[in-house]
Amino acid sequence: MAAYRLWWTTRFLLRLTFKETSLSRGVWCELFKAVRGHASMSAPWAAHGGLISHYDSLVCSGSLQEDDQQRAALLQLEQLNKVMTDYTNIPILLPQPKDCLHRQPTPELKNNTSKVNLCSPEEKMSNEKEGRDVDNIQKESPKPHPPHGYYIHGDVGTGKTMLMDLFYSFVENRRKRRVHFNAFMLDVHRRIHKLKQSLPKRRIGKMTMYDPIFPVAMEIAEETCLLCFDEFQVVDIADAVILKQLFEGLFKCGVVVVATSNRPPEELYKNGLQRTAFVPFIGVLKEHCHTVSLDTGIDYRTREMEAAGKLYYISSEPDAENAVNTLFEELAYRQNDVTRPRVLNMQGREVTMSRTCGTIADCTFQELCERPLGAGDYLEIARQFDTVIIRNVPHFRVGMKDQARRFTTLIDNFYDQKVRVVILADAPLHRLLDQGPMTGGEARDRLMIDELGLTDEASERLTLFTADEEVFAFQRTISRLTEMQTEQYWKSGDRSRT
Repeated sequence: MAAYRLWWTTRFLLRLTFKETSLSRGVWCELFKAVRGHASMSAPWAAHGGLISHYDSLVCSGSLQEDDQQRAALLQLEQLNKVMTDYTNIPILLPQPKDCLHRQPTPELKNNTSKVNLCSPEEKMSNEKEGRDVDNIQKESPKPHPPHGYYIHGDVGTGKTMLMDLFYSFVENRRKRRVHFNAFMLDVHRRIHKLKQSLPKRRIGKMTMYDPIFPVAMEIAEETCLLCFDEFQVVDIADAVILKQLFEGLFKCGVVVVATSNRPPEELYKNGLQRTAFVPFIGVLKEHCHTVSLDTGIDYRTREMEAAGKLYYISSEPDAENAVNTLFEELAYRQNDVTRPRVLNMQGREVTMSRTCGTIADCTFQELCERPLGAGDYLEIARQFDTVIIRNVPHFRVGMKDQARRFTTLIDNFYDQKVRVVILADAPLHRLLDQGPMTGGEARDRLMIDELGLTDEASERLTLFTADEEVFAFQRTISRLTEMQTEQYWKSGDRSRT
């Protein structure tokens, strides 16, 4: 305890000295290391350090910049980290037997459930016994109440993903999972489809209602007690309509959630179709997760970092295409393969990549973003290739919603999987999105709004006529592409070392 007091007292004096005097960062760092070394000899918990001490070491080394909001968020995550060390949600104990959880009446039949056969008589007898067993287990071994998770939101490049990954790396609990939110929802839909396929066919004369969402939540909860989501973003109505029930199930089963997002909870699925059905999920999320805002106004991805060489080419530049061709040949030369087309099997479909060599793919924007591909397809491409060349990237206009959405999803998946990209585009990176005058199609949409007599407020709520979500997400894309051109990112994506 004395060492603990010495550590914090000395650290406070050092920080005060650092602010009030002209001590250089190097001097402060050396003092910090000395104090941390003394604490590690006296306090067992400091032998491997903690989140805050590791963050301080990254600041000292120059890898990170000091940020008070990041530090405040880490202090909260460190408390959760301590709880998660010994936390478990196993066994999953629920107030009702799980055999019948997937059989619920429709809203129309809730007031007349006597006519609905949710469980057979044999199942009811078995469940009554199971219910008594569950009560006995609960009395004998009461489980701790699940801790609250965290929902961290803020502008692009403020360090949300870095903080979550730092927290995740320090959690000493094997039943944890870190996943991009798009990939998680794809997995959920696969599980739902698989469960539906395994259900018995409906028998004549019996109205048995099958709801697979809660059993899927239980299945996930049996595998993990901590879910860390990167880029919590809802743009698909198929996701929006099941999120409330899915996450209610996860939380009831004791799963703790830590998520990052560019949106505060209240703005999730903004302007989305049938959003009124989605809004109750926001309340569920806020009930089980503390909200943390990182609003520094600084995009740390745009800070000065050593570039990995020229990786972003503009098609109007002299010999730009020849330079990209040469780069592909240099990368392909290191592969134990020949340049050839390649067919990828994705969820029962075949997607042809016209030019590949080993783990290198040379693609056009049309191949990747003008075909009906989605997050699952891009995730599979990211698994197969560590370097992707993307040619003919256009100067995006607001009216190019589908292409912009696919490009954003593509870069999100590539960034999450550390895929290295080389781009040949029609415009500089910072001007890749043009928010200029309306196109002919947008003008027709505006004319339709006028003819229907819709007010500006009403028209803004229609996803058909707005591109706010795409513009907002595209800012993240620009920020990530900036970081993906750095030497640090390029080295992290080198799979030849793994």
